[in-house]
Amino acid sequence: MPYPNPFPLFIPAILWLLFGPRYIHFLKVKSFGQFIREDGPQSHHQKEGTPTMGGLLIIITVLLPLLGVIFALPALMTPALFLTLLVLIIFGGMGFSDDWLKITRHKNKGLSGWSKLAIQVVLGGAIGLYLLFQQETTLSLFGFGQIDLGWFYPIFAILVITGASNAYNLTDGLDGLAAGTGFMTFIGLSFLLSNNPSLMFLSLLLAGGCLGFLVFNKYPAKVFMGDTGSLALGGVMGAMAVLGKVELFLLLLGIVYVFEALSVMLQVTYFKLTQGKRLFKMSPLHHHFELSGWKEPTIVLTFTMAQFLFSVIAVLLYNKG
Repeated sequence: MPYPNPFPLFIPAILWLLFGPRYIHFLKVKSFGQFIREDGPQSHHQKEGTPTMGGLLIIITVLLPLLGVIFALPALMTPALFLTLLVLIIFGGMGFSDDWLKITRHKNKGLSGWSKLAIQVVLGGAIGLYLLFQQETTLSLFGFGQIDLGWFYPIFAILVITGASNAYNLTDGLDGLAAGTGFMTFIGLSFLLSNNPSLMFLSLLLAGGCLGFLVFNKYPAKVFMGDTGSLALGGVMGAMAVLGKVELFLLLLGIVYVFEALSVMLQVTYFKLTQGKRLFKMSPLHHHFELSGWKEPTIVLTFTMAQFLFSVIAVLLYNKG
């Protein structure tokens, strides 16, 4: 397997260093600040008003160099890259609308969950149907065999893309957590997609976007990603895994997102079954550790290192297959 050239990931990171401070200043001047959940940890209320929608600059710093390279090398624009960019732009626009409504309404409530889910399902289904008509409906079972989903593949694609988008969105709750784990996931994807130059290049750019953003998002954060970034980046992870035919490997590459989403589902289920009892002190999972006395930077470092470890395992298993 050829190894990805790390050069592309430095481009968005450098653009963030150049334009990040100005963008954050602009957000402050316009009072585009984050509204904190009332039922969240009390320690988070001091973050009220921190500039949000940092995800918009992540998307811009990724798209600018990508479009420049596509202009010079038109062959790089494959159907897989085109569909992935649709996810990045449409999910990013959806997240931007959500953030904008929260800001203008002055409360932590934007687009309805059903509206966001409908957009995710439609786009995920479109990608699944594309692969169905391309007769690419086979899943690799971590190098231990294959299974062909046939006509069920579009449903599977919807679950992967929608699940990845929402799970990454849930993870974006501590300073540096989404960006740090996102960097690890996109680096891992770049190795798995090394035989698909266009998706590999995009994955490296996205890793660079997360890295540049992390400089300003590390604890204590100067800017938040917002749904603009989290819904888009999570959706792109799912789309690239599906279009790059490494779907199940995303379970390992995004192990943190898997446990974050599971913690929410288990908490809700346990709460209903026991008529009000809680399995965790708070969900998603990072809040449970936070309320257990862990410092925010410690949780972020631990989760990011776990993501790194499982990304390495995913790459090793992929090479074995």
